Amino acid sequence: MKILTVDIGTGTQDIFLYDSNLDLENGFKLVLPSPTMMIHRRLKQALPSRTPILLHGHQMGGGPSAWAIEAYARAGIPVYMTPDAAKTINDELDKVEALGITIVGEDEAESLKSKVESLELKDFDFPLIAKTFADYGVSLKDLAAVAVAVFDHGNAPPGVSDRQFRFDYLDERIRLKNSLAAFAFLSSDIPPIMTRLQAVADSARDLPCPLVVMDTAPAAVLGATFDPAAAKPKQKIVCNVGNFHTLAFRLSEKGIEGVFEHHTGEIDLSKLEMLIRKLADASLKHEDVFNDMGHGALMYTDEAFEFGKDDFDVVVTGPRRSMFNRQSSIENRKSLRPYFAAPFGDMMIAGCFGLLAAAAEILPDLAESVHGSLREAGGGGVTPWDA
Repeated sequence: MKILTVDIGTGTQDIFLYDSNLDLENGFKLVLPSPTMMIHRRLKQALPSRTPILLHGHQMGGGPSAWAIEAYARAGIPVYMTPDAAKTINDELDKVEALGITIVGEDEAESLKSKVESLELKDFDFPLIAKTFADYGVSLKDLAAVAVAVFDHGNAPPGVSDRQFRFDYLDERIRLKNSLAAFAFLSSDIPPIMTRLQAVADSARDLPCPLVVMDTAPAAVLGATFDPAAAKPKQKIVCNVGNFHTLAFRLSEKGIEGVFEHHTGEIDLSKLEMLIRKLADASLKHEDVFNDMGHGALMYTDEAFEFGKDDFDVVVTGPRRSMFNRQSSIENRKSLRPYFAAPFGDMMIAGCFGLLAAAAEILPDLAESVHGSLREAGGGGVTPWDA
């Protein structure tokens, strides 16, 4: 049985092909440029030629792609976008048009394709991934499922903060089902407000198998818990230091006890450690993060736990985890002791292992095989089926 997992971040898209006939450490994996970085580079290369551009397809991750599109428009070069593609920049299309971008319908877009440079926007490009594997003699025609993770702020109503809207959503999901797998959905069950997750599903309608989608941060945290050392403590904090967002979950046998999410560019190690300490002693408040230009915080217990009982204080994962290496000092005894998780030998695809575990809960037919592989490989994990 094969399951394709794809964790799509800002810098990279991390791909792991689960094969029940192989040990997890022998599974085929790819770490490639993220779709948003691919669009950014294409537009940056095209900018000197001043060629008019049409962007069509689906809503996708912003950041680098959105910055490049806006730079194109600021240079006075005609930029055309279909409504779905334009939501990459803003769900409110009048704000996209205010940037000097022309919104065109699908029919007009078809007529423009022969006159301008045309780029399709989408986070998940299954044909391209399948071709890459096929070039190495690996077929994806017999997949039992596909699982994809992206970060989704959600479509906040006009006048409502995107940051607050996302945290209201996180709170709703945790209260509904206190498990990291609460942030995973079968493609037919995606909440309407989660427009980027829905865009992934829309771009993958021709898949010959079920599709599971999930938020990236819970996927990475869940995957990190399959590191054997990280799995041992019954109560722990797992921090994912991503390229754009840093998120930490406080976990126990009961489930999620607290969470905060900040923008990585707005924090340094001292601020991050302060937030982690507050998450541990249950004093963390939403305003501590939100008023500092972060997303927010949620606490579901007023009970504190102390550091020092285990060999480490915080489990760390994510592409910017070196923040702890660069800024901490052995002489600084006040610093938290990080443990850098490497589930099944590879930190970069921690999110893929989280996707794999969540897919086994969403699709029970996969459970026996996936659970067996995860356990045989020695990963303890905060498994959805145990939470």
